[in-house]
Amino acid sequence: MDAVFEALSHPARRALLDLLFERDGRTLVDLERHLTTPMTRFGVMKHLRVLEEAALITTRRQGREKLHYLNPAPIQLVADRWISRFAAPFLRTMADIRNHFEERSDRLHQPAPRHVYELFIRATPQQVWDVLTDDARTPLYQHFNMTSRTDWRVGGRIEFLMGDRPVIVGELLELTPPARLVMSFHARWSPDVAADRPSRVTWEIAPAGPQACRLTLIHDGFDGETATSRGVTAGWPETLSRLKTLIETGEPLQLEASYQPASVA
Repeated sequence: MDAVFEALSHPARRALLDLLFERDGRTLVDLERHLTTPMTRFGVMKHLRVLEEAALITTRRQGREKLHYLNPAPIQLVADRWISRFAAPFLRTMADIRNHFEERSDRLHQPAPRHVYELFIRATPQQVWDVLTDDARTPLYQHFNMTSRTDWRVGGRIEFLMGDRPVIVGELLELTPPARLVMSFHARWSPDVAADRPSRVTWEIAPAGPQACRLTLIHDGFDGETATSRGVTAGWPETLSRLKTLIETGEPLQLEASYQPASVA
C-alpha cells in the first residue's frame, strides 16, 4: 500500500484522479487541458506513470489513442483495512448521495468502456480462473454473497441469484482459459435496471510473475449513463477486493452490505 499513499500524496496526482472520476476514459491531451493548475505534457505523463505504477489508474488503447481510467480497487482495499464494518454502510451511503449531486451531463454518451478496474493478485492465472469458473465459490466473493449457476460453454447461460431469484442473467460470449472470460450482463434486481439493454463484462487475466497475475475487469456496452452503469459502481470494487482476499488467503472477506436493492430486500 506504500505506493498508493505515495501516489496520493501529490496534489497534481489527486487532481488527475478527480478528472477521471468526473469522466473516465480520458486521453493525455484531455487531462492536460482540464487541469486547473497548468502543467507541461511531460509533467502530466510523469504523474500518470506514478498513478499507473500504484494501480490507481489503468490504460487501454483505442485506435491511436491511449485512454486512462480510474481504478478504485486499491482505494477500496485501504478502506476495507481501516474502516469499521459498522461504519462502512453509513460512509458508502454518504458517498452515494454526494455522487448523485456531482454527476456531470458530459458523461451521458461515452463510447469508451464505462468501468475499468485492475489489481494484482498473488496467484497464478489458473488459480484465479479456477475460482471465477467455480459456481460453488461464487458467494464467497460476490457482492451480496450472490450464488450462481452456469452452463460453462460459449453460448451458455449464466445467472447470479439472491435466494431463488435471478438478479443478473447473461450469456457466455467467450471462454479462453485461463486468460479471458466475456459475458453479457442484464441486471434484473429492480425495474429501472431491467429496462436497460444488456451490457458486457470482460475478465482478463495476465501473468505478472511466477506466482502473480494482473486481473482486469471491464464493464462496458452501456447505452450512455444508465441505471445499470450507476448501479454497479459500488458492487465491483467490493467484489474484486473479496476475490483477491479469497484467492490469496483461502478465506472469505466478511463485509456488511451497504444497501439492498429495493425490489430484492
